Amino acid sequence: MTLAEKLLKEFEQLTEEKKQEVIDFVEFIKTKDQREIETLMEPVINENREALEELAK
Repeated sequence: MTLAEKLLKEFEQLTEEKKQEVIDFVEFIKTKDQREIETLMEPVINENREALEELAK
């Protein structure tokens, strides 16, 4: 059984309320990951702003 299959099997056994909690948690993780990427990229963008603006033309 793959990890996805196991997750789906476990998910299907939850109540609707618990399923929503799982979905909320997954969305939280995705948002957290996106914020971490943005935080890591900010200094790179700031250090190379001129070059990036030139490339955008």
